[in-house]
Amino acid sequence: MVNLNEEIEIKRTLYNKHLSRIRNLPSIPSLMLEVSRLLEDPRTSATELGRIISRDQAMVAKVLMVANSPLYGIPRKVSTVEFAIVILGFNHIKNIVVALSVMDAFQSTNKRKWNRNKFWTHSIAMGVLSKRIAGDLGFGRTGEAFTAGLLHDLGISAIQRYFPNEFNSILKLVENENIRHITAEKMTMGLTHAEIGQFLINNWNLPENLANAVRFHHEPSEAQEETILPSIIHLADFMTQKFRNGDFDWDENLEFDQGIINNLSLGDPVYLNSFIDSYKELFTEHINSIQLF
Repeated sequence: MVNLNEEIEIKRTLYNKHLSRIRNLPSIPSLMLEVSRLLEDPRTSATELGRIISRDQAMVAKVLMVANSPLYGIPRKVSTVEFAIVILGFNHIKNIVVALSVMDAFQSTNKRKWNRNKFWTHSIAMGVLSKRIAGDLGFGRTGEAFTAGLLHDLGISAIQRYFPNEFNSILKLVENENIRHITAEKMTMGLTHAEIGQFLINNWNLPENLANAVRFHHEPSEAQEETILPSIIHLADFMTQKFRNGDFDWDENLEFDQGIINNLSLGDPVYLNSFIDSYKELFTEHINSIQLF
């Protein structure tokens, strides 16, 4: 008789094979390739880069929305892509375009059981909040934190697009058995959305640190190498749940990993709580500033 762990492992093997064979897996968006190519040339100007990005008006709107977030603390309104490039810097604009391009590639038109606006709001909020936390804690790669925050739940989007039957089964298990989504994912697919996100990011040859952060954003203490970035994403995710603002259903009853207190040198739980509370007003202002698209 096959026990539950053996059954999960069988499903894991099956879906790993299935993931690797998805024929309509989105190719790397052309805008993402063009921006990356331009930024390899030190002679590229903000005007030239802005002209390329401006070909995609939907991307322009998203870049400006991110740049105008209150969490960025920019005193002037950013009204053009060129100004955003000057203010935020070439590397961070690249991070924004890469992350938003990936998210766009996995968007779905299924609206019956998929709240796309809520998912996007959570993702954008996570990107900007993760960047702000990274900067406040002195983590140098704040652009990387933005990308990891925005893409941390990419696997959920992939499940609902490529595995609709499993997606529905997960929702039914959560509703009928009163269990967490991540538990239902393991029972249904043998994989979690975090593992699927890691697979997809590796498939596109994006940085390993990014894949690692996505894989361990629910349990950063289990990361074997880099723990700071997944810890930042975990903290930001926990904040959205605690504030009940910019949160997403699949994070209900998120289990807080106490290990991030040491990973991020936050001292003790008392200081951690005061650190979290210091973001509440600014974060609420950020959520209210987001224009859904």
